[in-house]
Amino acid sequence: MRQRSRRFRARVGVAAALATAALAAGVLAACDSPSASSGRDPSATSARPSPSPSPTRVWDSSPRSLAAVGDSITRGFDACMILADCPEVSWATGTDTTVNSLALRLLGPSAMAERSWNLARSGADASDLPEQMARAAAHKPELVTVMVGANDACADTVDRMTPVEDFRASLEAAMATLRKDAPKAQVYVSSVPDLKRLWSAGRGDALGSRIWELGICASMLGDAQDLSVQAQRRRDTVQQRVVAYNGVLEDVCAEDDRCRYDGGAVFDYRFTGEQLSRWDWFHPSRDGQQRLAEIAYRNITAAQAPRAGS
Repeated sequence: MRQRSRRFRARVGVAAALATAALAAGVLAACDSPSASSGRDPSATSARPSPSPSPTRVWDSSPRSLAAVGDSITRGFDACMILADCPEVSWATGTDTTVNSLALRLLGPSAMAERSWNLARSGADASDLPEQMARAAAHKPELVTVMVGANDACADTVDRMTPVEDFRASLEAAMATLRKDAPKAQVYVSSVPDLKRLWSAGRGDALGSRIWELGICASMLGDAQDLSVQAQRRRDTVQQRVVAYNGVLEDVCAEDDRCRYDGGAVFDYRFTGEQLSRWDWFHPSRDGQQRLAEIAYRNITAAQAPRAGS
């Protein structure tokens, strides 16, 4: 996994040079692509026994401290500059008032400096969550945000994507780690973004598709203009894996009384070129980070947990 992350960052570095020379290029055209609503595979639901319903779900819509775990999205990678984290614009814990992060909305500017922690790491996948959760638990936060899965699906080939059973095992281990040291912490879990919609929206942009050719999420975005049956089958396989990951996120969260899943809100969101980084046409821009913060805040402060497709 670590080798995959290093290759990805190296390729993005080369891609950034192209992007810098063409920042005046037009933004990606937004278009819809067929995808499973809420990022969940209905057949996978019927094939697995449903988790036992909890008699009483505990949820505080005004947590007073926050720890964020996950990958480069939560680190604000490529949102401000080439090939660099920009945590100040993170949807979860950023200080940028334009983004208006979740921590800024929940805690306020004075409190968030001492009561919010960004423990995510660029390049991380689900296997990194247990270690990140251990670090989060040490702070005894009232809320932990989780956004992970894109790197598990983005691989050099579909055969190298994280198996669903391994993804589930990592999530369960992470939750067990948190419950051991921070039993009362709430957990908010974001769904994995719709990578096929990203491909559909970006393939019409000449510069964006050239950058993708350098290896950014090759399993989905490689050979972006190839519409052959084989290429479509490859993209469908990645899409099905993302949907399966989201099913795991929902299931594991449902087993915990203090966990809330976003109902597929991030997967369902129709991101456009304005929400994508100009350095790699893949990570969220400042605007994209702001949209993620809005989704999270709405779901965390709602009286009821969001439902899939709502």
